Amino acid sequence: MPKFATVAAYAPPGVGMLAVGVVAEVFARRGGDLPRFEFTLCGDRPGPVPTDVGVPVAVEHGPERLAEADLVLVLPWAGFRDPVPGPVLDALTTAHARGAVLGAHCVGVFALARTGLLAGRRATTHWRFAELLAGRHPDVTVQAEALYVDEGDIVTGAGAAAGFDLCLHLLRREFGAAVANAIARDLVLPPHRDGGQAQYLVAPVAEDCQDERLADVLAWAREHLDRPLPVAELAGRALMSRRSFARRFTAATGSTPHAWLLNQRLGRAEELLETTDLPIEEVARRVGYGSAAVLREQFVRRRGVPPRAYRSAFSRTVRSG
Repeated sequence: MPKFATVAAYAPPGVGMLAVGVVAEVFARRGGDLPRFEFTLCGDRPGPVPTDVGVPVAVEHGPERLAEADLVLVLPWAGFRDPVPGPVLDALTTAHARGAVLGAHCVGVFALARTGLLAGRRATTHWRFAELLAGRHPDVTVQAEALYVDEGDIVTGAGAAAGFDLCLHLLRREFGAAVANAIARDLVLPPHRDGGQAQYLVAPVAEDCQDERLADVLAWAREHLDRPLPVAELAGRALMSRRSFARRFTAATGSTPHAWLLNQRLGRAEELLETTDLPIEEVARRVGYGSAAVLREQFVRRRGVPPRAYRSAFSRTVRSG
């Protein structure tokens, strides 16, 4: 069963308006077969909360609601260097002790660190503040370049738009790829970025004809995952040498071609396992693996369960147009 149906986000004074929008959009009520979340925005106390752009947001609940939710998210705010109110820290620790999943991205991670719940764990934050987080909390292993870090009951993410990646990752983890991808499509977002991908990219958008060719090759590769797709072939399609292609690829995506293809193949396999009754052997063929045994090996290594178990866990087929 999914771990969360009620979602509460903590919005302190000076909260980032973008962060409020991220969580409100991802966990908004939707129709069809998609899960329905009870989303609540909480503050230090009920009432208007100023944001980083000067426009207040209305908050109906104080920190007590945080302690009751299945998923608790701490949003980034301008005063993250200041002390966090005791009732908020108490609510976070109470929620965690009760079995809630806690999440934070950007400088919201500093509040989680103040609870002591990150001690002995890995975490990430906005790369600009990674050194500060590590200095203030030496018992936390800060992974400065990670997009998000999943520690099971606590998930942390990088800055700004990485809040989308963190939330979509949680949806994918608990509800499956089809749900996460459907919500991502609704928000016109990339369906999945691996947590180990770099936070900041040298060339995140096309700057010249080479980047445009690379974007075309990536789109083509996604449509032909049933093929071997060696790097030499992809480089040739991009009209680049293998070395130039690999360098350009990593700068544009934050990943190596091999790692990117692996994530694409497994992501597509997840969708096929959830939304079709295709035999495992056929799923393997459609995502470019020579046999069901090879798919099983990669699936267990990267996802922790075999394909059949994944299909059984996410048998609530979700179809979206």
